[in-house]
Amino acid sequence: MTVIVLTTCPPGLRGFLTRWLLEISAGVFIGNPSARVRDVLWNEVQQYAGQGRALLAHTTNNEQGFTFRTHDHAWHPVNHEGLTLIRRPNTQTPPAPAPSKPGWSNAAKRRRFGKG
Repeated sequence: MTVIVLTTCPPGLRGFLTRWLLEISAGVFIGNPSARVRDVLWNEVQQYAGQGRALLAHTTNNEQGFTFRTHDHAWHPVNHEGLTLIRRPNTQTPPAPAPSKPGWSNAAKRRRFGKG
């Protein structure tokens, strides 16, 4: 089983993929081509995707039962102890530390100088 997902790719590329795969939704192609045809299709997708993004997922003989490849995605597959995981970019900035006032806190002053 092979699934290719295209985002903002040229219409000609979508037409090319419909020769080999079934388009079940806009930009989502599914089929069962041979490994050789799948690799040729993926090379064509990478070559003609332009400014678009592409994702290929297909079955394979591993622990997960599938693998995937990406083209111009911010999320990248990473191998972690034999499992393929997705690394997402960290878009959150760490919170800035609260500004501290110079000097001792009131509680520290009471402890230090014994005023209660």
